[in-house]
This record gives sequence, structure tokens and C-alpha cells, in this order.
Amino acid sequence: MSIQGETPFVITVPHEQLSLLSQKLALTTLPDEIDDARWDYGAPLADITRLVNRWKNGFDWRKQEAALNAELPQFTRDIAIEGYGTLNIHYVHKKSQIKGAIPLLFVHGWPGSFIEVRKVLPLLIEASPDHPSFHVVAISLPGYGFSTAPSKKGFEIPQYAEVAHKLMLALGYGEYVTQGGDWGYRITRKIAELYGPKHSKAWHTNFPISGPPTISRPLLWLNHALSALPFLSYSKREIAGFERTVWFQRWGRGYYAEQTTRPQTVGYSLTDSPVGLLAWIYEKLVEWTDSYRWDDDEILTWVSIYWFSRAGPTASTRIYYEAFKAADGKDILSLGVHTKIPVGYSYFPKELVISPRSWTQVPNLVFQAEHEEGGHFAAYEKPEILVGDLRKMFGKGGGAFGVVKDKNGYDA
Repeated sequence: MSIQGETPFVITVPHEQLSLLSQKLALTTLPDEIDDARWDYGAPLADITRLVNRWKNGFDWRKQEAALNAELPQFTRDIAIEGYGTLNIHYVHKKSQIKGAIPLLFVHGWPGSFIEVRKVLPLLIEASPDHPSFHVVAISLPGYGFSTAPSKKGFEIPQYAEVAHKLMLALGYGEYVTQGGDWGYRITRKIAELYGPKHSKAWHTNFPISGPPTISRPLLWLNHALSALPFLSYSKREIAGFERTVWFQRWGRGYYAEQTTRPQTVGYSLTDSPVGLLAWIYEKLVEWTDSYRWDDDEILTWVSIYWFSRAGPTASTRIYYEAFKAADGKDILSLGVHTKIPVGYSYFPKELVISPRSWTQVPNLVFQAEHEEGGHFAAYEKPEILVGDLRKMFGKGGGAFGVVKDKNGYDA
């Protein structure tokens, strides 16, 4: 049944855009490469050459387009944002057959998109007496996928949260729960802060991060200060998390420096060169995952969504600048905000920033799970594991069971 104001959406990239892409790929000029460079200098030339050849000869966008349309029920609707006019927002929306299913908002980050919900969607809506079921909404954030982008300065995390919240209300979900990683973590945390507990009832993230403890938490601060002592030292798992974080801070944040300060400058390359866009994103898909075996067509589909996006690839990078500016140059990911509604954490060993559990503990934490494998794109890399955590958190006996009135995930 159609919901008022909702327009069904089918991905149909115009032939002219496909033709232009073919022309640009045909004119590609690739750089040279240092001997034995491997991944030390960035995306390897051999990898990009292989992917470009596949993109030019063999990759079938129409096939991928049809598969996305078949698997993901998509819609658009207008959302008015205070001070920024109306944006046309693209989203995936699929309901469970269980009437008491829990409304869940899934929020992606960069360089992700709505495609990240692809593998978890059928698992989340699955009906079973053994676990809860969900009605799923996966938004394309403004400037991503097939959503329009804001044209005014200052569109920051509260505005992204406002868009997502208003979308849920427009769909008839006055109470709902959320899940997100990367920017989805920041946005769902802001939703919890602004719209909980009246509307946002609980939130879950696979990106639980926090800065080092301060004197405001004296015992934790003292433990951290004296962690060199054997009886106060961090565990092997926590030390491995520190090492992963240090690697990312030193070697993996070049993109971050550019996108938080001069997104427009890099945007010319991302928008004009499909190969530039491919290399920019491919590096992250490989280095941010836990030995995930990417298929070439998977990568090209992921990148093509950016290339064919409604606002163009540059629009997706501006969230970094706006959030960084609003935070006055502080670390925009780990700025501490305490929410009051139930929260759950899933820890994956190849996440980019991994904080010790003691740093992320909060009074409203009702679920946490630590896993042996998985990286930054948990919903895509390890869909069964992530969904399993959500089922435990919101299922019978879970810390967030029954948080949405009359919708506990099960048949009555």
C-alpha cells in the first residue's frame, strides 16, 4: 500500500550518462608506479588497471541496476529541513510480514550508501518465533545515492538527523530504533540525543568509539595513566585495537584531512574522473575491511552508485567539512555526547578506531558483543553477525526488548 507523499523509485541511469562514462574510461591515463610499491603508496596500479579494464569491457551496469531494483524496494519523498528548504530523499523501505515488527532506521556513512543494507535487509525482515523482526528503512543521506543535496552552508549533523527523523515520522513510525556505523554512528547518536526518548527509543552502532578518559572519570583516567603497570595494563585485544587505531591515524587519514578542509578541491577529480573516484573509494573498501573478498563487479557497482549519484560524488564529502567546522577542528568522530535511551555496541577487530571497552561504557549501555572478525562495513562484510547482535539486543530477554510501544518484533 502506498504511503501518502511517497513516490516509488526505480534506478534508471540515462543512456547518455553511460555513454559519457564509456568515453571517459576510454581516455584514461594511468600514473606510473614505484617498483614493489604494493599497498605502501595507495591503491596498486595493477588493481586499478584490472578494474578499469573490467569497467570498460564486461561490467554490465544494467544488470546490476536491475538486481538492485529487484532486491531493494526504493522510494523518494520530499522532506522540509528548517533553514534549508526541501530535499528530495531517496530510501529503501521494506516491511516485515510480522505486524508487531520493530521500525528500524539504518544509516550508512562514507564511502558507503544505501547498498550497505542489501545483505541485512532479508535477515532483518525475516519472520520467526525465535527472534524479532523489523520494518526496515535505509536512507540515502542528503548528497548520497539518489537523494538531492543541500545547497547552503552549514548543513551539519543535526540537519542529517532531522532529515532521517522526519522521514521516519512521515512513514508513520512515531517510535523507532536505529542502527549505524561511520557517519551513521554520529547521525543516529544525534537522533538519540535530539529525538529520544519520545521518538528514538534505542540505538545500536558497530562503531563504538570514545577518546581517552579525562579527569572527569578519575578512576578510569588513573587506570589509563598507570596502564604501563602489569596489573593495570590493557588486554592483548585492546592493545591490538590501539595498534589498528594508530595505523589508521598515521597512514589511513589522508582522505580525512582533505575532505574536512578542502572537499571542493578534491571534488573536481572525483566528479570528472571515474578512475580517480574508483581509486579514492577502492582503497577504503580494501583497507577498511577484514580480508573481505571483493568481487570486481561488487566494487564497480559500489563506485558506480557514487558516479551516477543524483548530486555527484563531491556532495558526499561535504559532511566532513561541515562537521569539522562545527566542532571547531576537534575530532569529529569521538566527541563525547551522552544519550539517555538504551544503546548497544558491536565491536569488530578491523574497525578503524577501536577504543577499549572501559572507555565506551555508559549507564544506558544494554548490549555489547565483541567479534573475532569483521571490519568497518559490518552490515556488508558480516551481515549474519550484525543482525544476530540486533536480534539479541531487541529480542526477548534483550536489554532493549519492547522499547517500541506495541511493536516488540513478534506476532502477538
